[in-house]
Amino acid sequence: MNSTRNSIIGKIDWVTVLIYLALVLIGWFSIYSAKYDELHPNMFDLSQVYGKQVIWIVAALFIGFVVLLIDAKFFNAFALWIYFLVIASLVMVLVYGKATKGATSWIDLGAGIKFQPSEFAKMATALALASHLGRLDSDLRKRNTRLISYAIILVPMALVLLQNDTGSALVFISFLFVLYREGMPGAGIIMLLGVAAVMLFVFTLVWSQKVMYIVLGVMLILTMVFYLIQKKKGIGKMLAVFACLFVFVFSINFAFNKVLQEHQRTRIEVLLGMKEDLKGAGYNVHQSKIAIGSGGFWGKGFLQGTQTRYDFVPEQHTDFIFCTVGEEGGFKGTAIVVLLYVALLVRLIVLAERQRSAFSRIYGYSIAGIIFMHFAINIGMTIGLMPVIGIPLPFLSYGGSSLLAFTIMLAIFVKQDAYRLNIL
Repeated sequence: MNSTRNSIIGKIDWVTVLIYLALVLIGWFSIYSAKYDELHPNMFDLSQVYGKQVIWIVAALFIGFVVLLIDAKFFNAFALWIYFLVIASLVMVLVYGKATKGATSWIDLGAGIKFQPSEFAKMATALALASHLGRLDSDLRKRNTRLISYAIILVPMALVLLQNDTGSALVFISFLFVLYREGMPGAGIIMLLGVAAVMLFVFTLVWSQKVMYIVLGVMLILTMVFYLIQKKKGIGKMLAVFACLFVFVFSINFAFNKVLQEHQRTRIEVLLGMKEDLKGAGYNVHQSKIAIGSGGFWGKGFLQGTQTRYDFVPEQHTDFIFCTVGEEGGFKGTAIVVLLYVALLVRLIVLAERQRSAFSRIYGYSIAGIIFMHFAINIGMTIGLMPVIGIPLPFLSYGGSSLLAFTIMLAIFVKQDAYRLNIL
C-alpha cells in the first residue's frame, strides 16, 4: 500500500492539483464572506453554510484521493456502466425529484442532503464519449461512430432539459469541441452555424421589423464562408443550410413567445436591453455589477464588502460567488481567479495532448471543455454578458454535488495522466 501511494505521489501532476486546491480555498473563504454571521464567526461552524462546505471539501479531497488509488484502466472498462447508472439517476429525478427555483433537478436523500445527478452527468458523458471514440476501430468519418457520439451527448442533455435546468444542459455543447479535436468532418462548420444561429436569434429579437434584411445579410456572409471552406463544393448542402436558416429566423418569434417560459423571456429581454427590470429579473445582475465595480482595483478587503455583508446580491454564495471576489478582492482578486482558471484550462489541454491513449486524451479535452463552459457562462452572467441561467462556478460556488463532481472529474484525469507512461 505504501509503495502504491509513493508511486502515485511521484507521478501525479502537482501543478493541476495545486491550482485545484487554490480555487477550492478561495471558494471557501468567499462563501464564508458571503454568508458571514457575527453570531457564528467560526469558519468551521457546521450550522452555517461555510461550515457545511468544509464537510464537502473534506469529502471531495478524500474521494479524490480514493480515485487516485483506483486502477486507471477501471474508468475505461466501466465508463458505459457509469454512464447508464447516471442516466438512470436522471430519469429518477423526473419521477422523484424535488423542485428548487423552477428546476426539478434534485433528489432528496434525507437529513438535509440533496443530490443533483446533472452535475455527475457531465463527467459520465465525458467517460462514455472517451470510451467510445477511444476504441481502435473508432473513426468519426463513419456515420455510425458519429451517430453514437451524438446519442451519448444528447440523451443526458435532453433529460437535463426536461428537468428545466437549461444552464446545465448548455454545458453539453462543450463536447462539440472534443469532436472537432478528434477530426469529425464538418465540426468547424457546425460551430460556425451555432454562432450564426445565436446571432440570428439576437438580431431577430432586437430588430424584429427588419427580419428580411437580417436573413439576406447572413446568407451573404455564409455564402462567402462556404465558398472559402468548400472551394465551390457542396452547393446542395449550402442551399439546405439557407433553407434551414430561413425557417429558423421566421420561427424565432414563435419559439420566444410560445416555447420559452416567462422568466426566461424576461431574462433575455433584460440582457439584450429590450426591457429594464431592476427590481425583478434584472435585479441580480444589476446588484452583481455594482458589487464587482465597487471593488475598484484593490478591493474593499476581506469581510468588508457592503454589497456582500448586507445581502444585496441574491444567491451570492452559489451562482454569484464571483461578486464576492470582485467586491472584496477588486480587479486584483478577479484577475487572480481568472488567471487560475486559464492556467488550469491550459494545463489540462497540455496534459491531454501528451497522453498516449486516445481515451485519456479525449477525456482530458472533455473536462477542459466542461470547466470552460461553466467558467465562461458563470462569470459572463455575473457581469451582465450572459443571461442568468443558474450555473455554478467550478470549485468556488457552494454545493456538495458540484464540488464532488468536479473533483472526481479532475482526479480521474490526473490518474490517467499519472498512468500514461505505463502505456506503450
